[in-house]
Amino acid sequence: MTDWNERLVQQLEPVLKQPDPRPGISAYHDMPYAVFQYPPEEEFAVRQQTALLRTRLEQAAGKRVTSISLAACQAAALEAEGLGPEALAQAETTVGLEATIETIHQVLSEYQPLDDLVAARIPEDADPLRDIVFIVRAGALFPVYRTSSLLEQLKGKVQVPAVLFYPGELDGAAGLRFMGVLDAEHNYRPKIF
Repeated sequence: MTDWNERLVQQLEPVLKQPDPRPGISAYHDMPYAVFQYPPEEEFAVRQQTALLRTRLEQAAGKRVTSISLAACQAAALEAEGLGPEALAQAETTVGLEATIETIHQVLSEYQPLDDLVAARIPEDADPLRDIVFIVRAGALFPVYRTSSLLEQLKGKVQVPAVLFYPGELDGAAGLRFMGVLDAEHNYRPKIF
């Protein structure tokens, strides 16, 4: 069993199966979420194991698990601003990669805030004792948007236990390097599994 799979099954899963996972996930009442870190090259294996975890939580623990794809959120935000794949390819050719990345960041930060898109996908009747949210496909945001920003902006908007599945590297006790490339962010307050 790989290190990340062992952490998923032996550390994260028992916490999520608890009647109220929030105290095991976070010390902050207004941030009931955690980060599950894994090597970026394990993306497809993590997706498979996450699907199995979801099934176990639903069947064995009676939880309702909602998966929110950050790739889908980003695509919806860009489409809403008229920036589909063709427009983005045209922009990259016309104004360059850096300007296109900045435009996408601006869309996700200001015009179609990513935290609002994520919060809107949480079921309206979500119950902290029954519901769990998996925030997946974070790698799709690379290099345009840092997940540390997303987690800070979700503060107070998420009331149910949530886990951000994070492709990156651990740097010290609380630092994460997005996709193992960007400089480490050391301001992650949520618990890192």
